[in-house]
Amino acid sequence: MAAVSMATQFLGYFLGLLGLVGTLVATALPHWRHTAYFTSNLITATSYMKGLWMECVSHTTGIYQCEVHRSMLSLPQDLQVARALMVLSTTISTIATVISATGMKCTRCLHASRAKGALAVLGGLCFVSAGLFCLIAVAWTTNDIITDAYDPFSASGMKYEVGLFLLCTYAK
Repeated sequence: MAAVSMATQFLGYFLGLLGLVGTLVATALPHWRHTAYFTSNLITATSYMKGLWMECVSHTTGIYQCEVHRSMLSLPQDLQVARALMVLSTTISTIATVISATGMKCTRCLHASRAKGALAVLGGLCFVSAGLFCLIAVAWTTNDIITDAYDPFSASGMKYEVGLFLLCTYAK
């Protein structure tokens, strides 16, 4: 029975680490919003991507240019909130990694203490809350993209689609 419990804890810890890596990658990459602009000449097709920290332009000629957002105030509200939630999710996941490793049965930390089981549960709850923060950020941004795409009175000249990162997140 103890081996099954230890294997379950290890699987949960591994999945939590996988979630932490996924959150870090999603926070850093500029694939939150995506659009394509085609001129009459297909050789100069351009693709625009917008992320939490930078905006990129990719040309079919192979040129890829990125520019960091210079002001947080110039970002749309959903990306400002997504930035905060994703950083919070990453921070909580990192803390959960340490807490869970301390509380797992396969580690020697606090070996004879009663608090060991409570730490494992607390680490798991931290992983779940970090996942919820990430889910809220992705859902809010997706809702804003879809709402803007179907708004005929939108002031922005360029409409964005759901980017590669958001599609992969919903595919899980």
